[in-house]
Amino acid sequence: MIALDTNLLIYAHRAATPEHGAAQRAIEEACGSGEGCGIAAATVSEFWSVVTHPAATGRPSTVEEAAGFLAGLVADGGLRVWTPGIGFGERLWQLAADLKVTGVRIFDLQIALTVFESGGREIWTHDAAFVSLPGLRVRDPLAR
Repeated sequence: MIALDTNLLIYAHRAATPEHGAAQRAIEEACGSGEGCGIAAATVSEFWSVVTHPAATGRPSTVEEAAGFLAGLVADGGLRVWTPGIGFGERLWQLAADLKVTGVRIFDLQIALTVFESGGREIWTHDAAFVSLPGLRVRDPLAR
């Protein structure tokens, strides 16, 4: 299964971003791949935080717009939302210590671990510094 990172969702949601069209195409490709696609529950939080923030570039999305975008991906694209399982926190901090993850990159690792434990085999992101883990391929679908 293919996981989508937050930045692709933001670009696809925000028509004014230069990456908008490419992100939309990438999401359509991932969801239409036959493998299935999904996002970590933390991705929902990150997406919501960025697009509805009062200081968002342009104007913030309304809660209805943000919810509608995500609901559309679930209903029309078959997007799944993956949640961490029991003991996730302990696995996350142990992995962060083992991989020497520091600062805000813990959020990438949180997403990567949720994806991996949910059966994801790769994550699509436009973040060249995305922190992943062994066994989870990172791909930038906008770098073509």
